[in-house]
Amino acid sequence: MVLNVAQLLKAAVGTTREYDVDEQFPMLDERLQLVEPVRGKVRLTRTNRGILVTARLRTAARLECSRCLDVYVENLPIRFDEEYIPVVDVVSGLPTHIPHESYAYLINEKHELDLQPAVREYGLLALPMKPLCSSECAGLCPQCGANLNREKCECVVEARDARFAPLAALLSPEEPPG
Repeated sequence: MVLNVAQLLKAAVGTTREYDVDEQFPMLDERLQLVEPVRGKVRLTRTNRGILVTARLRTAARLECSRCLDVYVENLPIRFDEEYIPVVDVVSGLPTHIPHESYAYLINEKHELDLQPAVREYGLLALPMKPLCSSECAGLCPQCGANLNREKCECVVEARDARFAPLAALLSPEEPPG
């Protein structure tokens, strides 16, 4: 996902280029495996400082459901608008003034723009906080651990809250004085 943008850096402000993306990207991080290539469109627009990248991408990742622990595939939309700033002026070859923005994406000395770090970061942000295989997932039985999506168990689950124990004692029948 590396694009040479030397010609676009020489163009007038407002000039755009569009690219189709269809790249294998095996992992977003060491624990998250993608099962589809990253696909979509990327628009590069020349700005007064660098290049604005508008990406509308999609992929799919293999996740573990947080209720039943089954593995399923989640579609991930990856969308971002980020400005990339060159480290070297394309005309003079001199280093450019890079603002003190530690979060800025950079265009390297060869005038190449690497989309991989942004795709990785925004892909991780697209992940659900609590992955669910479906909204109706029944999860696991807290007693026997059976997957309630596949089988029914005979366990009786009684929900008790220790904070209400004094009130429950008031509801229980009193023993007759003896």
